[in-house]
Amino acid sequence: MPSGRFVLRIEPELHAALRHAARDAGLSLNELCARKLARPSGGLPDPAAEAVEQAAAVAEGGLLGVVAFGSWARQEWAAGSDVDILIVVADDVPLGRALYRRWDTNPVSWAHHSVEPHFVHLPEPGSPPSGLWAEAAVDGIVLFDRGLVVSRRLVELRQEIASGRFVRRRIHGQPYWVEADRPA
Repeated sequence: MPSGRFVLRIEPELHAALRHAARDAGLSLNELCARKLARPSGGLPDPAAEAVEQAAAVAEGGLLGVVAFGSWARQEWAAGSDVDILIVVADDVPLGRALYRRWDTNPVSWAHHSVEPHFVHLPEPGSPPSGLWAEAAVDGIVLFDRGLVVSRRLVELRQEIASGRFVRRRIHGQPYWVEADRPA
């Protein structure tokens, strides 16, 4: 029968930092590590972990996934850019201003850039994607995904885009997406 134990080899400096953090929190080193690994942010580096933790807190148990997309994901961000994240919530979580208000009580920054949340539900398979979903499918980086539901939907969208079903157009420098047989 497995014991549930494992050995993790890490640098002495990281071990010392974790040991001090555990002591400061009044926890054993094992308990601290188990709690950190069980969090939605898992082993993500800061500030990605902070963004995922904030999304989990705002969604109150309804978080399905977090995807960074846009200029940051494409490595095209500039001094005034923000970091866009798609926060996918369960269908029973109402999309509305209340989610954004909860986010705004504890805003997240990423390398001195503000993190801008975009709360969404999973799109139905076969339905035309919103511009946010299409952009995330093209250049998104999945930071958290419960049950791989977000990643699977992103794959489906990429396949639909690759097949030519949806095309990207621009107006005033901003992208938008339409079904290929629709006129501009």
